[in-house]
Amino acid sequence: MANSGGEDLRSQEGENFLYFAYGSNLLTERIHLRNPSAVFCSVARLQDFKLDFGNPQGKTSETWHGGIATIFESPGDEVWGVVWKMNKSNLSSLDKQEGVKSGMYVPIEVNVSTQEGKEITCRSYQMTNYERVPPSPQYKKVICLGAKENGLPPDYQKKLNAIEPNDYKGKVSEEIEDIIKKGEAKTH
Repeated sequence: MANSGGEDLRSQEGENFLYFAYGSNLLTERIHLRNPSAVFCSVARLQDFKLDFGNPQGKTSETWHGGIATIFESPGDEVWGVVWKMNKSNLSSLDKQEGVKSGMYVPIEVNVSTQEGKEITCRSYQMTNYERVPPSPQYKKVICLGAKENGLPPDYQKKLNAIEPNDYKGKVSEEIEDIIKKGEAKTH
């Protein structure tokens, strides 16, 4: 499924941009909820960053009922994710999903490496002011399903599966429950 045309991966001109997803947007069903133009480009690695979970400004996520994913600089570590090629018409919906206006996340530019060794500059998002909190079991499941669906490296998938979730036992929205069911059906 990887895009073999290197030009397409490096080019953000025209109507498209590249987005590096490392959290719930790893799962195709999840990203397509608000961003239907997203097309898989590649699995990629963000060097010298580490995955973390937290609540922005200490506020619990009403959608996920636990910490949500972010990244922070950490020499020697790496974060694996998916590069999505998206139409610029979805930029505002992606920013809205990531809570840019409310200050939840800030858009950042990152340089990632594909499994084929190509360097790509992508848009991504980072929480700047958060309290470290474990994710809900449902949020962890969406990330792990996305990692499996897109073939992230097995060792990285093991790391994701080893994350200790919080003890939230309630429901998440029907929309989220639905994407978990669809994701499970695809990856089993």
